[in-house]
Amino acid sequence: MVSQILLPPPLKLRAEPVGIWFERYLRSKRGEDLDDTVEDDDEEEDDTFVFEDCKDLPDMDPNDWKEQDHYKVLGLGKLRYRATSKQIKAAHKQCVLKHHPDKRRAAGIAVAAEADSDYFSCITKAFEILGDKTKRRAYDSVDPTFDDDVPPVSKSSRQKFYETFRPVFENNARWSNSKRVPLLGNEDSTIEEVDDLYTFWYNFDSWREYSYYDQEDKEKAEDAYERRWMEKQNRAERQKKKKEEMQRIRQLVDNAYACDPRIKLFKEKEKRKKEEEKERKAAAVRKLAEEKEAEEKRIREKERLEKEKLEQERLQQQQAAKKAKERERKALKKEKQKIDNFCKENDYFQSTDDEKLKMMEQLSHFLLAISLTEATAVNEDIQKSTSHEDKEKVIKSRLRAFQEKHEEEKKKQLQAASKKKSGDRESGPKMEWAYEDVQLLIKAVNLFPAGTEKRWETVATYINTHSATSKPRQGKECLARAKNLKDQDLKVQANRKVFERFQENQKSSAGKKADEVEISQRYDQQPWSSDEQRLLEQALKTYPNGTDKRWDKIAEAVASRTKRECMLRYKELVEMVRAKKSVQTKK
Repeated sequence: MVSQILLPPPLKLRAEPVGIWFERYLRSKRGEDLDDTVEDDDEEEDDTFVFEDCKDLPDMDPNDWKEQDHYKVLGLGKLRYRATSKQIKAAHKQCVLKHHPDKRRAAGIAVAAEADSDYFSCITKAFEILGDKTKRRAYDSVDPTFDDDVPPVSKSSRQKFYETFRPVFENNARWSNSKRVPLLGNEDSTIEEVDDLYTFWYNFDSWREYSYYDQEDKEKAEDAYERRWMEKQNRAERQKKKKEEMQRIRQLVDNAYACDPRIKLFKEKEKRKKEEEKERKAAAVRKLAEEKEAEEKRIREKERLEKEKLEQERLQQQQAAKKAKERERKALKKEKQKIDNFCKENDYFQSTDDEKLKMMEQLSHFLLAISLTEATAVNEDIQKSTSHEDKEKVIKSRLRAFQEKHEEEKKKQLQAASKKKSGDRESGPKMEWAYEDVQLLIKAVNLFPAGTEKRWETVATYINTHSATSKPRQGKECLARAKNLKDQDLKVQANRKVFERFQENQKSSAGKKADEVEISQRYDQQPWSSDEQRLLEQALKTYPNGTDKRWDKIAEAVASRTKRECMLRYKELVEMVRAKKSVQTKK
């Protein structure tokens, strides 16, 4: 028993038409000459060739040969540009055998006397043009049966795109110099095939030319100049028609592109693809941003915790420092109180009121300036002293040393302030003023009062003449120093009036010893500079009456002064203003 053989299922393969017969078919559709094909093929085509005799030949005028259909004259009206050269020769042979004047005379048909006026000349002209490759191409370019119409952009063209544009593209493909002309395709064509189609047609290379329509025959020219002129005219006309032909092809391609449903589909796909890509990138960016935000949030949280920890440590240190400072302040206050009580108990070691007041001022300045270490040392020295005289010596020696140090510092500051003010107002080099020069300046100002011609130059000459310091002075320098002395004198006078008034008030209120000590301290403490005065005035405006811890904030604003000094300076300013008002009222 023969076993059954199982065969695999058949495979579906895509076959492409190839071979000489398919090549001939394509070449004939493109209007190419088939003379270079195999002679056997042409002989076979000649056998199958059916001649179509033209019945209109007797009515043709040989002089109008440019308006005649030469293919129809030879009986090739159906084949036209697809006819081979052998078919043209065969057709011409049959036309000659039938329409030659001798054949017609033999048949008893009347023939014109002149050969040029006979319609047989049309047959000869047709074969002359179609039998020559160059002339045939020129005639094929202006084939009267060719349809140059371009389908418009319309609803019908869009709905029946392939039926409308396929035959148009196939007909126009005959003009291509390239052997490979892409087909229109169908709805299953890929985007590469469609792009290849429109790229080819937008860069279409056409062999179509219009020399057949030349109006001037250069062979009839009388000389070379006329022949060149004719060629120029014909060339210009050909270029014009060629340009119109390329515009027509471009219009055809534009209309097809606008109606092609595949283009719209490809654009939609491309748009969706771009949107998807954009969404994908946006999602990636969002994810990256979220990760970055999460990382930044984690870092901020970590920094916040560290900052809170550091802030907590700082507050603890600040509180500890504040407590330590408070303990130091209380201890200092306690030690100062011991010194003050000791002096009060011993009636300030003075017998008269003036001496007591002076002692109180010195002691107040001393207690205001000393530190905890110094106050503790003073109390220890007092406790170590056995006799009353030794304790008195301890107090007085400390006060004397403090007074000497204070006077030295005050002198240095006054000298520095005098140099600064003098330097600001003088245009020349900065020079110190000796005591003798100041006295000469005062004397010269009195000798040469206001209104004297060139007063300050005269004052400077007087000082330079009588001064023993050998330092030449200028008028501007003398003016600046005089103004400085005047400002200082006004301040001294105002302070003196305030102090005199204070003494008068003290006689009627002996119970205000603490205020007396505070006010008397103003004349021995360090003078206020212009910057300190400006900061104090600004702080007084910033923190008006009623502000919580007003003087503590004012003291912080004037960093170089204590709270007590700011209060004393404020009282001094108030009394100076009152004294000035009272003096103006008396006047």
